[in-house]
Amino acid sequence: MSNESLAEHIMIHARALPEGEPLFAKQLLGLGARTGIDQALSRLAKSGELLRVGRGIYVRPIEGRFGTRPPETGRLVEAIAEARGETIASHGAAAANALGLTTQVPTRSVYLTSGRSRTLNLGKLRVELQHVPAWQLTLAGKPGGQIVRALAWLGPQRAQELSPLLKRKAPRGAIEEVARARVRLPDWMARQVGELAG
Repeated sequence: MSNESLAEHIMIHARALPEGEPLFAKQLLGLGARTGIDQALSRLAKSGELLRVGRGIYVRPIEGRFGTRPPETGRLVEAIAEARGETIASHGAAAANALGLTTQVPTRSVYLTSGRSRTLNLGKLRVELQHVPAWQLTLAGKPGGQIVRALAWLGPQRAQELSPLLKRKAPRGAIEEVARARVRLPDWMARQVGELAG
């Protein structure tokens, strides 16, 4: 298969994916040799038809009336995590902000992962994936998980101070959800959650 034909086949495959779905070089191995695929992907990224997100990971930019833009970050990160078999969750600062425990808005796009730490590039936006211990990913994707990550980010003293606010702001049933999972949490947090639930 010629280089142009390989690039065309890659783009046919990329266009068939849902918006924001990543394209992995390994998915394309049925089309040809790895070196040829890598070269074609590199050319497609240089021409702007694909964005190189990370090593061996590409995504098709979204076409809009104001030009092209990268896909929505959260969806892309979730899709990469799913494909790699990782657990992923929002950073504790983002969780604390979502719960109304802080007015600080995170300036960086950071996610916690069970996989290795790395940086993804979405055009000018850099997305950090930080490896964390398994307990910090407890209840990932559930309301109680936001509480776990917010408490971890706040730390024992600040979490204690904000305990009354958290009790008022937490989604219904979320504290009980965390209380049922407290065996997975560090001692200080398990105590804190016990007090919140009690």
